[in-house]
Amino acid sequence: MTDQDMPIRIIAAMTGEGVIGAGNKLPWHIPAELQLFRQLTLGGTVIMGRRTFQSIGRPLPGRHNIVLSSTVPVLEGAQTARSFGEALDKGRQAQRPIFIIGGVQLFREALPIADGMYISLIHHPYPGDVYFPPFDQERWRLEKEQPFEQFTLRSYVRIR
Repeated sequence: MTDQDMPIRIIAAMTGEGVIGAGNKLPWHIPAELQLFRQLTLGGTVIMGRRTFQSIGRPLPGRHNIVLSSTVPVLEGAQTARSFGEALDKGRQAQRPIFIIGGVQLFREALPIADGMYISLIHHPYPGDVYFPPFDQERWRLEKEQPFEQFTLRSYVRIR
């Protein structure tokens, strides 16, 4: 597999209404969903925006962390990139699966090029102020649904 073949996947949790955040935090605390996120991304590269990084508060252990920011030059335990393209280049150089983990602007930029998506659909309708961007359902095939008590994991692949 060449670095250009490295899969790019979006991974997000959202309500049925598309809420992904409230006040720069997750509006819910669902340990099983956090554990699944960890399991899916462990060993990979995670690309996130500065605000997402700040809301997490630290680099995610066991993953190559890349933070997209035009203002933060150096972060301990993470690489920084000034553009989405630069972040992808750095991610490909790491030779690990790439996961786009937020925020909303990164999701927007990744939707046209991502190979797949892991969407945890939260069963409860939490209020929030940040929404996952709309995407063309015709361009994605639901490959698998895995139900959990408080959410359902939906795995999508891009229709080429």
